[in-house]
Amino acid sequence: GFISSAVKVPAGSEMLYVSGITPEAVPGAPADRSFGDTKTQTDSVLKRIGAILTAQGYGWEDVVMMRVLLVGDPTKGGGMDFAGMMEGYNAVYGSLKKKPARITSQVAGLVRPGMMVEIEVQAAKKP
Repeated sequence: GFISSAVKVPAGSEMLYVSGITPEAVPGAPADRSFGDTKTQTDSVLKRIGAILTAQGYGWEDVVMMRVLLVGDPTKGGGMDFAGMMEGYNAVYGSLKKKPARITSQVAGLVRPGMMVEIEVQAAKKP
């Protein structure tokens, strides 16, 4: 599978909680798509999370929980673009054996118009 149904965190592990991260604007993109499509936004968010994990001494294998919030895509009839999100997710986790538990939910909106992806993670590792 592409996620774990459960992840056990060993006693004494250090925990890292990464706040909800949103995408960066795409230079030169039209105003109504200033952050790109769902895949582009997922790639941006995961790149930003990856940098945070690395700066704190963690890696993708240390992520135990991921929460993905998706806004409905107007070009997809207002439904969330789960496939677009999964393309970005699989670029990170496709080849890794250790995957996080995860929830993906559609929400009405995020902090700025045009944002369709916000992701938060929790990571754990032995000190």
